[in-house]
Amino acid sequence: MAKAQSEEYVEVEGKIVAVLPGTMFRVELANGHQVLAHISGKLRKHFIKITTGDTVKMEMSPYDLDKARIVYRLRNAAVQRNAPKRSYGPKRR
Repeated sequence: MAKAQSEEYVEVEGKIVAVLPGTMFRVELANGHQVLAHISGKLRKHFIKITTGDTVKMEMSPYDLDKARIVYRLRNAAVQRNAPKRSYGPKRR
């Protein structure tokens, strides 16, 4: 069954608190409420990485305010990713 196009979603912003298995995330909203969120298909398709501390935009159904879908990762300049430096093999001289 296909969902109706006119179904309304509530758009909210939140901060990632915890990364859970299975591409699930615990997100805290501005009012302190925590929701369980998963990433949308576009984010999966384009390999958008989401880590703890990122600010994200989510869609929530007005019927279940404990679950959400992450649709966009906002750009954060202050977030430290602590990613390892990439090595492309030994340097030739």
